[in-house]
Amino acid sequence: MAATVVRYLRSVGAVATAPAEPVEALPRPDLRAVRDDERLPVDPAEFRGVLGHFATGITVVTAQDGDGPAGFACQSFASLSLDPPLVVFMVGRTSTTWPRIARAGTFCVNILGAAQGPLCRAFAVSGADKFAGVDFDAAPVTGSPRLAGVPAWVDCRIQNVHTGGDHLIVVGRVEALGGTADGEPLLFHRGRFGHFTP
Repeated sequence: MAATVVRYLRSVGAVATAPAEPVEALPRPDLRAVRDDERLPVDPAEFRGVLGHFATGITVVTAQDGDGPAGFACQSFASLSLDPPLVVFMVGRTSTTWPRIARAGTFCVNILGAAQGPLCRAFAVSGADKFAGVDFDAAPVTGSPRLAGVPAWVDCRIQNVHTGGDHLIVVGRVEALGGTADGEPLLFHRGRFGHFTP
């Protein structure tokens, strides 16, 4: 409803139509992740085990800052909005890669295929040279690393960042995207990689 109202107001000239500038993302807000009085009586291991029943796809989120390419493996990626085109991913507030992505202000989501488990593992390691031996080129709008051989990619600018407990919720505005016509996704379920079986 709100989107319809905004479109109407724009059509009659009541709302400025200048493109929205991306919001500068703070690497780490000066907030505690969770206060003691906010904690629920849920065991973290049980929480992880139960939520592990939800199968997800796997991505590698990449960016290019002044120090070179950066990236991390991410399973908490989803589409958020069609109009405007927005996607979302979550990243731990202790991530050492996130400040570099925030500094870049842009990122590319590389959606992994069924045979790319080793690529996921390479980007899940902290402190290593994750791009060693990895072929990539520049995504067409932001220049973020687009990994070779991925079945799909989404090139984005950071639009908003929200705090969500011990994670940050990063909203990206899609600037460009592409994908292949076929290929199976890499899935993650109960701590293991998997794929569709015909």
